[in-house]
Amino acid sequence: MDPVSAPRARRARGPYAKTAATRAAILDAALEVFAEAGYRGGSLRHIAERVGMSEPALMHHFHSKAGLLQGVLDHRDQRSYAIAPIDRLPGEQSIRGLIALVRHNASTPGVVELYAILAAEATSDSHPAHGYFVSRYEFVRASIVDSFRQLEEEGQLAAGVTPQSAADATIAIMDGLQVQWLLDRGALDMADELAAFLRIITRLEL
Repeated sequence: MDPVSAPRARRARGPYAKTAATRAAILDAALEVFAEAGYRGGSLRHIAERVGMSEPALMHHFHSKAGLLQGVLDHRDQRSYAIAPIDRLPGEQSIRGLIALVRHNASTPGVVELYAILAAEATSDSHPAHGYFVSRYEFVRASIVDSFRQLEEEGQLAAGVTPQSAADATIAIMDGLQVQWLLDRGALDMADELAAFLRIITRLEL
């Protein structure tokens, strides 16, 4: 099936374009600050300073620190989904999409670092991103289970491997590879290692 192109967005003009550019600059600065200091350690003042504006001016665009964090996470998810819409792709394409996403992530170390830090911080149910990460993992797990279930129906899963166990192990591998890569980026290639693991639990030629 040929891919369907998304409708072309109208180009913002005048003050709307300026507002969109300012919000994008704030999100980029927030990503940097949160990646360096975590959500708890990163301050709105430091983010505002990097953009060259006052904290009240920043709050005009994002009304709270939690709201800014949600904006950063949403922005990251939009980019990831554009690369690998895993809930919409058929089994093998979805699995290949995961590899492509991991390969892309290696080109954005700041985003990977931020996500790893926030995921660890958000294990506390008092963290503003706790609900986001719970929902995110539920979505990813369910999508990957569906992908492996399709592979199972096609006889493409290795003997003794279930869709659920394959999905759980794949997510664990991806998270673990990220931590190892962040500690020493020259030690491994995350995408190659993920592909090697997936060749063990499937019969796909990846």
